Amino acid sequence: MDLTRRSLLFGAVAAPALWSSAATAQRDWSGANPVRYPDPDIVVLDQRFAKYRIGNTSIRRLYTGMLWAEGPAWSGAGRYLVWSDIPNNVQLRWLDEDGHVSVFRNPSGYSNGNTFDWEGRQISFEHGNRRVVRYEHTGKVTVLADRWQGKRLNAPNDGAVHTDGGVWFTDPGYGSLANYEGHKGELEIKEAVYRIDPKTSKMEKMTDEMFKPNGLCFSPDYRKVYIAETGATHYEQSPRNIMVYDVIDGSKLGKGREFASMKMGAGAGLADGIRADADGNIWAGAGWVGAGYDGVHVFAPNGDRIGQILLPEICSNVCFGGPRRNRLFMTASQSLYAVYVETQGAHVA
Repeated sequence: MDLTRRSLLFGAVAAPALWSSAATAQRDWSGANPVRYPDPDIVVLDQRFAKYRIGNTSIRRLYTGMLWAEGPAWSGAGRYLVWSDIPNNVQLRWLDEDGHVSVFRNPSGYSNGNTFDWEGRQISFEHGNRRVVRYEHTGKVTVLADRWQGKRLNAPNDGAVHTDGGVWFTDPGYGSLANYEGHKGELEIKEAVYRIDPKTSKMEKMTDEMFKPNGLCFSPDYRKVYIAETGATHYEQSPRNIMVYDVIDGSKLGKGREFASMKMGAGAGLADGIRADADGNIWAGAGWVGAGYDGVHVFAPNGDRIGQILLPEICSNVCFGGPRRNRLFMTASQSLYAVYVETQGAHVA
């Protein structure tokens, strides 16, 4: 392979000014008219992102027809992707072997986020039942958390499992604000982030300093936790950013600081679900601005925005999956998308 072709395939040649002008919304997402390589909607903003962009692959729409899709999680043992269609109160499953999609759980407790623990058990964060549950290998449902100091949780949203087995989750309350994504009801406690101890099952509050903590993920070494702030939906004074905290002894947090602002040019949207890759970059589902912004924003470990994956819909959540964990799955409003990237997810789900 000559140097020119090698550079094209692995993204070393960048032309962000041209790529960023792609007409994402007018693209034929059915696959009937394939996009010309390199895919113009995989945008290199900084040369640090170029090595992650594969020149001879494209963003694909795998499925559509949901009302509001969230919470993709990859089962390595089952070789399937599970995600939530919250308003329809179901979880869906995409099979790697043939792309078949079916209803996985109905009802789902209006679940939002999903992940897997180190034993391969699915953990879901339910809006409707205001709880965190684990699906055992027997099929039994174990309630991990539903109350804090005697009061109901608001509506658990997203979470991740630490290497020590602790389950961390956010509780911003969106599923209790209306009947569309759960059951309308009063928020009884301050929006916060919690940890469930793997040995004692005791729940601890990690922080309640954020307005509405949303997406959550750990750094590759689990020494940092990143949390998306979406409080601007209901609090005018809330920042639009992603926060980062040092994780101390696996169960405590240091002082939080801004990792990245979601402001880009004249627009300022929101980050929702976030995941880290093996190099420590943070991939964030983003939206609520419009074409040229909505999709996935990729941030280097120092917080610089280095790349984008533009989608014709608001992107809620992302996860890495596939047998090599090098395929980025994206739930975006009504559809499920995927694209191969030249990196791997830092964690198993």
